[in-house]
Amino acid sequence: MNHNLQLNWLKPLCKAHPTAEIFLVGGMVRDLILKRESKDIDLVVRGVPMTKLIAFLKTRGAVDVVGKTFGVIKFTHKGAAQPQIDIALPRTEHAGGSGAYRDVAVTFNHLLPIEDDLSRRDFTINAIALNILTGEIIDPFGGRADIRAKIIRTVGKPAERFAEDYTRLLRALRFACQLNFEIEPATARAIKKLLPKINGTVPSELIGRELVKSLYAHPVRCMELWDSFGAFKQVIPELLKMHKCPQPRNFHDEGDVWQHTVLALKNLHGAPYQKFIKKLPALYDAPKKASPTQYVATLLHDVAKPLTIQTPEKHGVDRIRFTGHDIEGGKVARVVAERLRLSSVEGVNVDTDLLVWLIDHHLLAVQADVADLKETTIEKYFLRDAVRGRELLTMLFADGSATIPSNPKDNKRHLDDVLARIRRLLKTRGGRQQLPAPLINGTEIMIALKLPSGPKIGELLNAVREAQLAGNIKTKKEAVNFLVDSKNIL
Repeated sequence: MNHNLQLNWLKPLCKAHPTAEIFLVGGMVRDLILKRESKDIDLVVRGVPMTKLIAFLKTRGAVDVVGKTFGVIKFTHKGAAQPQIDIALPRTEHAGGSGAYRDVAVTFNHLLPIEDDLSRRDFTINAIALNILTGEIIDPFGGRADIRAKIIRTVGKPAERFAEDYTRLLRALRFACQLNFEIEPATARAIKKLLPKINGTVPSELIGRELVKSLYAHPVRCMELWDSFGAFKQVIPELLKMHKCPQPRNFHDEGDVWQHTVLALKNLHGAPYQKFIKKLPALYDAPKKASPTQYVATLLHDVAKPLTIQTPEKHGVDRIRFTGHDIEGGKVARVVAERLRLSSVEGVNVDTDLLVWLIDHHLLAVQADVADLKETTIEKYFLRDAVRGRELLTMLFADGSATIPSNPKDNKRHLDDVLARIRRLLKTRGGRQQLPAPLINGTEIMIALKLPSGPKIGELLNAVREAQLAGNIKTKKEAVNFLVDSKNIL
């Protein structure tokens, strides 16, 4: 195998233990067949007792035994740059019956056939082994055929396999999103029937992990599957009211709130996002794929519209309105993020504070004319912190790109207007990508003007900064003179 696995200890192991058989198992075998990149290396070693295997590995690198009852070794080869390798003896499992994560009794035996080890795995596409030494593929459950057919199917009877660990219900949906596979009918029926059991048995952080990984892999597919299978009903019921929640057609010809959200996610994940990031000034250093936090923010940005909707018929307003849905949406987002512990999802963790901030301010360029925004406002939201500025611009892009007016002439280019303001502000700085430091601080203002501490000092700081960013003052002396001369400010 030429997959740069840096497994140069395999031949010495087999030389020391001639009965050894070494198998690559799990997701990497599946991904090799699919020709997808894979990082996780999982091995099963037969023919070598656990104590002897550990003793050998300790001569080659760092060894961490993950619970003696599970028979799994975390191994990092000396000088290896890759993450730890999981090495296990062949195992069988007996579920405790609760369906809870890791409620299983594990038996490992170095003489157990590899087929027995594969029989305990969740889906056929993950129940394939590759003998590293001989190149033989062991596929007792038809995993390769299911990979070719793009099908998710359990090993054995679906209800029994899921009852061993209800986390597998969400894993099936996640794999369908990541691989763009279909879930075969019997497996699908079992998922729909058993999904109500996840709450109370599957840890919140595992539910959050499967959700974010699904959303980040293929957001439109995630919206389709998690909704149609009833997963959102169990995990984020707050989303369901977005279905058939009407919007004013003159602003939102794309459809209801749910349809708007799906379109926003589609644009965030596809070619429109790539076009958007090319517009951004260099200081934002935009990634080729938006952050997991951005995906969740886009999912939840209008979650409070059904909670705040006002209609002409019921409330006497001029048109359908959602006053305050930004702030209320931020509150809902925090509840969801904390409930599912989204900040702890390894590899795709969500910044809860940033998530709430993005939703709180996603109407910044809509609620006011961009031309009327102060220079200090542009600086505060888009330039003071380049990462936050980039994330908010991306939020404006996702929302705006999915807002389709019934009359194309009414299409407001809020994002382009904001970017124009940012470029103009940066241009006044002689082409530098960072704005200059403030000319004066609050203490200096109090001393120069003999003023006490209080809210007034903040107002004066903003006034000076606005004049500085407009290019009207350039030194501390000019800043003091500006304040002294501006009697209306005082």
